[in-house]
Amino acid sequence: MKPRLALALSLAAATALATPVFALDIGAMTEEERLVFRSEVRAYLMDNPEVLLEAINVLEQRQAEQQSADDATLLQTNADAIFDDGHSFVGGNPDGDITVVEFMDYRCGYCRKAHPDVTELIASDGNIRYIVKEFPILGEQSVLASRFAIAVKQVEGDDAYYDTFDTLMTMRGEVSEEGLSNLSEDKGYDTKAVFDAMNGEAVQTIIAENRELAQRLQINGTPSFVIGDELLRGYIPLDGMRQIVEEERGDS
Repeated sequence: MKPRLALALSLAAATALATPVFALDIGAMTEEERLVFRSEVRAYLMDNPEVLLEAINVLEQRQAEQQSADDATLLQTNADAIFDDGHSFVGGNPDGDITVVEFMDYRCGYCRKAHPDVTELIASDGNIRYIVKEFPILGEQSVLASRFAIAVKQVEGDDAYYDTFDTLMTMRGEVSEEGLSNLSEDKGYDTKAVFDAMNGEAVQTIIAENRELAQRLQINGTPSFVIGDELLRGYIPLDGMRQIVEEERGDS
């Protein structure tokens, strides 16, 4: 039996018998008493099926509250690595009152879907500090794209990085070294220096650190966001992000 259903049944049974939960000792019942108990529970649930839904809703609310509390602890414990690691791209308004951190993968369909929403959020708000965490988890092409983007940041700087980030996020087709080399040439980068950096230890270390951070935060998919003090796993449409930003401002 599923845990939440078992709990719901226990709560419903307690209500059915008008007896506190702690007074129910099923193990001490005789077989005849158990049959009567089961019959009473079934009859009550058949007459009051909404009790199950109410109990499940209470359980889910408690689980959500516990998850929120656990996430708050994770964010506090890992604050330096999330908000000030010294290597992640920081854009938007560096002095903004709210920080949005995005864990992303260039090959992730939902990251691509979120990209214009995140871009619009930052541009239209004007007071958001935006941090990108390169988190390639969808295969070798994802890793290759992230290595290239991080190397561009190291060699060409933040503006070039964000331009590359935007290009890779909207690019169609496969990711290959040849294609990235052509992209580098088209943008006027020092292609040799970028490719040397791609294969350097520093780039590998950044990706490894981001993966370790994601693991500590219990993030196993992209996109995932930290918005203020909220940890959000999965795609969020623009209106949802705006609402969360305003809620975070109201709490600060």
